[in-house]
Amino acid sequence: MGLTLLGALLPGTGLIAGGRRIIGAFVLTLTLVLVGLGVYVGLTRRDEVLAAAVVPSRLLAAAVAIAVLGFLWIVVIVASHRSLRPATGGAGGRVVGALFVGVLCLAIAAPAALGVQSVLAQRALVQAVFVAQEESKSATRPSIANVKDPWEDKPRLNLLLLGGDDEPGRPGVRTDTVIVASIDTKTGNTALISMPRQLTFMPFPKDSPLHKFYPDGFGKEGLSLEGRLEWMLTAMYQNIPDAHPGILGPSDNEGADVLKQSVGEATGLKLDYYLQVNLTGFPEMVDALGGITVNVNERVAMGGISSAGIPPKKWIEPGPRQHLDGRRALWFARGRYGADDDQRQIRQRCTINAMVEAADPTTLATKYKAIATAGQHLLRTDIPQELLPALVELALRVKSGTVSNVNLDVSKLRMKYLHPDYDGMRETIQKALEEPADPPSAPPATRKPSGRTTTPPGPTQNLADACAYQPNGDQPN
Repeated sequence: MGLTLLGALLPGTGLIAGGRRIIGAFVLTLTLVLVGLGVYVGLTRRDEVLAAAVVPSRLLAAAVAIAVLGFLWIVVIVASHRSLRPATGGAGGRVVGALFVGVLCLAIAAPAALGVQSVLAQRALVQAVFVAQEESKSATRPSIANVKDPWEDKPRLNLLLLGGDDEPGRPGVRTDTVIVASIDTKTGNTALISMPRQLTFMPFPKDSPLHKFYPDGFGKEGLSLEGRLEWMLTAMYQNIPDAHPGILGPSDNEGADVLKQSVGEATGLKLDYYLQVNLTGFPEMVDALGGITVNVNERVAMGGISSAGIPPKKWIEPGPRQHLDGRRALWFARGRYGADDDQRQIRQRCTINAMVEAADPTTLATKYKAIATAGQHLLRTDIPQELLPALVELALRVKSGTVSNVNLDVSKLRMKYLHPDYDGMRETIQKALEEPADPPSAPPATRKPSGRTTTPPGPTQNLADACAYQPNGDQPN
C-alpha cells in the first residue's frame, strides 16, 4: 500500500517496484517531462496560457487532455497496485487494498472532473457572450487590423460600462449606470468616468445619422421634471431605438450603439466596445465570487421610495470591510433613498473595484463553474472573440495597475441641469487622462460628520482613497 501511494504521487515508481521496469520507466519519464513542462510554462508562459484560455478550440482540447490524463493516471494506480499486491494475501488484505486504491482513484478523478467542468464552462461562457466578429452585428465597433497586437497604435482602450434595470414585468430598459473605463494599454492604469444619469441634451457626432434629428442634443426645452426624464441619458438606450429603429445600421444592440456614439461625443473619447450588465443577474455573479468586501461610510437603504416618502425596511449600516452577498451588494451599488447620484456613483465604482479584488486566483479556481454560468446570465458585449487573447493580457495589466476616478465638477459643468457644459467636460477629462493618477494616500484627518461629499483637488483620485473607510469625515468624491 505504501508503494502504491508512492506510485500514485509519482506515477511509474509503483510499476518499477512491482517488476514492470520498462513500462514503469517510460511512465516515470513522461511524468517528469510533463511536470517540468508545467513548471516552465507556469513560470515563463503564464500570460500565453491565460490568453489561450479564451479560445474555444483550445479550451475543448484542454478539456479532453485533462480527461485523458486523469484516466491514464487512474490506470497507472490500478496497474501499480496489481503488480505490487502479494499473491499470498488474504481476502481481508485484498479488500483493504481495493478500498485504498479506490480512495486514490477518487482523489484523482474528482479534481480532474472539476477541471473538465471548469474548462467547458469557460468555453460555454466565451461562446455565449463573445461572438465572432463576422457572426455579430455592430454599428459602432472598430475593425481589428492586427489581432495579435491590437494596441500597437492604440494608446488607450475606451470601454462603455452599462448597467440596465431590465427585469421581468418591467417595461423598457433604463441604463442608470453609465461609466466609461479608459485604459492605458501600456501600463494598464484605468480611469473611470461616471456619467450622471440625469444628463440632458446629450450630443451626437456630426457624422452620425442621429445628429440631424438632434443637432442640439437629445432633449426638449420647457419640459417638466417628469417629462424631462424621457429625454435624459438614462432613457436614451430605450427611447432612441424605439423612435429611429435601424438608423445606425445593422446592430445586435441598438441602444448600446446609440450610447457609444453619444457618450463618446460628450466625453471627447472614441468608445471602442461596450460591456452591459443585466442588474437582475448581478447578485448571482457576486454570490458566485463568494461575496465582496467594501467599506460602508454611510447608511445605504435597501428599498424605499424618496419621492413617495416610503422609507426602507432595511439598511446597510456603516462599517469597515463589510462582506456583502449578492443581494446586499446590489443595494449597496444602487440604493438611492436619501442619497444623491454622486453618492451612488462613488458606491458603484467601489463595487467594481471590490469585484476586481474578489476575483483572486483561488476563487476563480474553486468557483469558476458558478462564475462562468453567472457570466452568461449577466454580460452582453460587442467585444469579438478574436480580440480576447490580447484583452486578457491587457486585463492582467489592469489588475496590477492603478484604478482612478475622474472627478467631474458637477456645479461648474452644470451636470444636473439643462444644457450641461460638454466642452468643459471634455476639457476636464482630457486633463485627467494626461496627468498621472495620485497614489493611494493615508485616510484624511478626523472631521465632524457632515453627511456630505467633497471634491478633492486635482482631476483624478485613486479609488483606494475614494473607497477607504472614513467614519468621522467627509467621503472623497
